Amino acid sequence: MDFSPDQTTSTYPASQPSTTQHAPSLPSSSTLPSPLSNPISTPLITSTTSFVRTYMSQPHFDASHDYAHIQRVLGLSHHLLHVEQATHPSITYNPTIITLAALLHDVGDRKYISSSRTSGEDLNTLVQRKLLSFGAGTELAGAVQAVVSGVSYSAERKNPLLTQRTLLAHPELAIVQDADRLDAIGAVGIGRTFTYGGAKGSRGMEETIEHFTEKLEKLEGMMKTGEGKRMAKERTRRLREFRGWWEEESVIGLGEEVSIEGIA
Repeated sequence: MDFSPDQTTSTYPASQPSTTQHAPSLPSSSTLPSPLSNPISTPLITSTTSFVRTYMSQPHFDASHDYAHIQRVLGLSHHLLHVEQATHPSITYNPTIITLAALLHDVGDRKYISSSRTSGEDLNTLVQRKLLSFGAGTELAGAVQAVVSGVSYSAERKNPLLTQRTLLAHPELAIVQDADRLDAIGAVGIGRTFTYGGAKGSRGMEETIEHFTEKLEKLEGMMKTGEGKRMAKERTRRLREFRGWWEEESVIGLGEEVSIEGIA
């Protein structure tokens, strides 16, 4: 389900965000204010960054999903945005949505949140409510929530039609989703995968290698942007090369009873 740049012509005319606090259903990015030339400097981005830095430092997260991961995804998102704006000028992306969604994409991640931690809190609107508390307009907060909710691999696998619908309403999802997936593959992705397996304690190294073929090597075919596809191709090659090394080094002795007799 590749996202084609020709599938949307979303624009962002200047307007003021609504002040009525409600939960919009996939508001179109065309209703949001014009993209800011330097969104990193806005008070909203500053407040969000501070919140995310503290949020991702909680002890139930591990080094595979930490603030360094957020920073990499943010940097990759900005890189992809820059390239896509140059190669597909007909699409108008809102960099504020991209920046906020990249920062917040792991907030409410169910892999790390037990029922005892949620206290009945609705994780589906957590990002939206947090942004509203920082002073974001209702439609901006709803748009970022829609993008964040669509980033994960499992979300797309479970409901590909919803992912496609979200992409049409919010082309920014293609950017942030590709950025997050790029950080899951290549050398960094290898390190993160073993880190996650070790932190969880329930996945051995052999199972982690199996995760390469079960999921990671499939991500290249799920990229949405041209630059994301280009980068994913090389990073996936690195995954396969590493897996080849692993199989070469681990094959000796597998399935055999090794005798120490005669060994000095």
